[in-house]
Amino acid sequence: MHSFLVESALLSHGLVSISNEELLGSWPFPKKNIVWLDRGEIVIGQMEDFLKFRLREDNNSRIDYQFLPRAIKEGISGALTASGTMAVCETLGFDLAVTCGMGGIGDIEAEKLCPDLPALVDLSVALLSCGPKDVVDIAASFNWLSDHGIRVNLIGQDCYSGYIFNSVNLPLPAISVEQVSLEKTGGLLLINQIPSDKKLDDLTLLKTTMEFAKKAEAEGQHYHPVANAEFDRLTKGYSSYLQFEALKNNVRLAEDICNP
Repeated sequence: MHSFLVESALLSHGLVSISNEELLGSWPFPKKNIVWLDRGEIVIGQMEDFLKFRLREDNNSRIDYQFLPRAIKEGISGALTASGTMAVCETLGFDLAVTCGMGGIGDIEAEKLCPDLPALVDLSVALLSCGPKDVVDIAASFNWLSDHGIRVNLIGQDCYSGYIFNSVNLPLPAISVEQVSLEKTGGLLLINQIPSDKKLDDLTLLKTTMEFAKKAEAEGQHYHPVANAEFDRLTKGYSSYLQFEALKNNVRLAEDICNP
């Protein structure tokens, strides 16, 4: 039997319009599978446990796999990104990390090459994602993964159209849930993309938000939480609910993959 953990960065910093009460009431998974860092200690808990952490003022750190050893050593608290979750999975013997959107290659100052990509090379853990975010260069990100020998499979489809926007049209190898194997989990990215008819089509919202987040980044703020908050504002909360539902769908899929 295989096992998985769920990242906490989106739940901590990305769902602006969704209250703790809504998160708890609509999270249908009773198992302890959400992971975060509390004063240097790895914590795996249920949604009810996590929400106590979400309310704290010291949860602002975004901890990737490169920062994780230092965060543990220095007793830092924070949410784990996709790659940070992968690192914990490898340390604790889990096979699969579950996220929603993932990073890639782009002009985000703090991550010209998001650690989510090299983590797939360096760590023997598979990643289940909705795909690279629209704010990165998606084609360049997939090319980097291909050049580094990473298997990328799109669940049930053969064309990636973007994260929360219909922003690209890129062919990818298709795979069914029944074909997924975690026996050799290193170098495997599984993409369960958000249905195209639920994604946003107005790319001016994407451009406006990217410019807004770049300005905030130049002022010392984290790019992704700012971008998520602006998407939330411009879509009147739709982007937050879209991502939350997508994350839950990925958890359901992870359960199917790990317990066929």
